Amino acid sequence: MTSDDIEEGSNNTRAINYDESLAITREIHWVGFLEEGSRLRCNPYLLIDGKGDDVILFDPGSIPDFPKVMRKVIDLVPPQKITGIVVSHQDPDVCGNLAVIEDIVENPNLKIYAHLNTIRLIAHLGLVGQLQDIAKIDNRLTLSSGRILDFIPLLYLHSPGAIATLDRQTKSLFSGDVFGAIGTDNDLFSADDFPHSMDSFHQAYMPSNKVLRPAMDMLSGLQIDRILPQHGAVLEGDDVAIAIEHLRRLPCGVDLMEV
Repeated sequence: MTSDDIEEGSNNTRAINYDESLAITREIHWVGFLEEGSRLRCNPYLLIDGKGDDVILFDPGSIPDFPKVMRKVIDLVPPQKITGIVVSHQDPDVCGNLAVIEDIVENPNLKIYAHLNTIRLIAHLGLVGQLQDIAKIDNRLTLSSGRILDFIPLLYLHSPGAIATLDRQTKSLFSGDVFGAIGTDNDLFSADDFPHSMDSFHQAYMPSNKVLRPAMDMLSGLQIDRILPQHGAVLEGDDVAIAIEHLRRLPCGVDLMEV
């Protein structure tokens, strides 16, 4: 089931079973969960490259998330098939469970891809795997099939080592905290108050529009069909350009401080 296959519900919203993994595309799966009462849904994603041997896990989540996330991963692939983990930044809701993931995967060739500024911090999680500085591979991962993942530094949004990852094949951007949202909307594929659903999260966590605007200018020049943020709703189609332009103009962080 892909995002286009999800049936419309009676209120013109998509009926989604959050107890299962959800296919964003035929090879990209949401393996997160909906925590009742929480306004901050976390979104780990799994990329299963159908033309090669690689399985890449993006932002696997926190320790409390681990049982639900791993159950959904196991429903899709044996954990030992995971060849790489991409960490967009060091926050505990993004990668607090990395050491436990390593134990389950038991793949001696597993690599964890991150910016050096992130690696310096997640090294304190007691990891035993290979921590790969993305700069040393020219910000690009070529999978065994030839599929290319481009790592895009989004420094200080909101971490000094923040990155996004663009899957060239599907033009899908795994954006980390950028384009994230806080809210009560349970729909993974839309938000009733979009694009303003992104406002409070970015205003609270992004440092300033001075940092945010150049990143949006850069992303607007890329071919992106969908955005997969670590929080909130997946953005597709025309919403991609709308979101970029909205955040390009959004004051946030120190812009909102009284002087």
